[in-house]
Amino acid sequence: MGYYWPTMVKDCIDYTRRCQVCQFHANLIHQPPEPLHPTVASWTSDAWGLDVVGSLTKSSGGHLYILATTDYFSKWAEAVPAKEVKNENIADFIHTHIIYRYGVPRYIITDNEKPFCNSLIDKIGKALWAYRITVRTPTQATPYALVYGVEAILPLEQQIPSLRIAIQEGLTEEENAQMRLKELEALDQKRLEAQQRLQCYQVQLSRAFNKKHTSPFFVPSNPQSSQSLQLGADWTLEASSLALT
Repeated sequence: MGYYWPTMVKDCIDYTRRCQVCQFHANLIHQPPEPLHPTVASWTSDAWGLDVVGSLTKSSGGHLYILATTDYFSKWAEAVPAKEVKNENIADFIHTHIIYRYGVPRYIITDNEKPFCNSLIDKIGKALWAYRITVRTPTQATPYALVYGVEAILPLEQQIPSLRIAIQEGLTEEENAQMRLKELEALDQKRLEAQQRLQCYQVQLSRAFNKKHTSPFFVPSNPQSSQSLQLGADWTLEASSLALT
């Protein structure tokens, strides 16, 4: 018995795509679609991986998701529970748990799902970024350099590669690790110099302030004059009643 079914192949494909059992038991494709391109992080907080885990079984607090991030260099991890995943939640997580604590990263790597593609993420942390990359007068150094041992990568350096960007892109993992080790070894010296500059700055401030300040001079065991010391609108104290012993 013959049959006429011109769309048989298409209908079979559509059926298997909708069949849950077929998805579980179909042959797996083991060949990777693309070669692996590992991300090399040059220093701590240079690159972060961000992902959403869930939805999970609802907790007693009503949380269904976990927002998780990992530093590519140190493998430091941060994670918080979330009741829902919205643009505002992702942006708040990034600036609270990454930017506020570790500075503005060069890369934030995600799977480009909808919560990660929003304008709020591009706007957060601008004030902190400007503060951390600006040379402070007391230390004559940027806060970023004193914390991480290197100056922050500026956006302009990504558009027009600077010398250090060009050098880093041509390094292997071993060469990059050696360069980073030398930077960390020099960090203690940078911090010591910053501390010395800070102490000199504080001495200058003290001298400028003390020029306008005159401290009263008292001699031990010498009764003071009878001049009244004004303590307020309704309070006076006779200095003649005071004697330093």
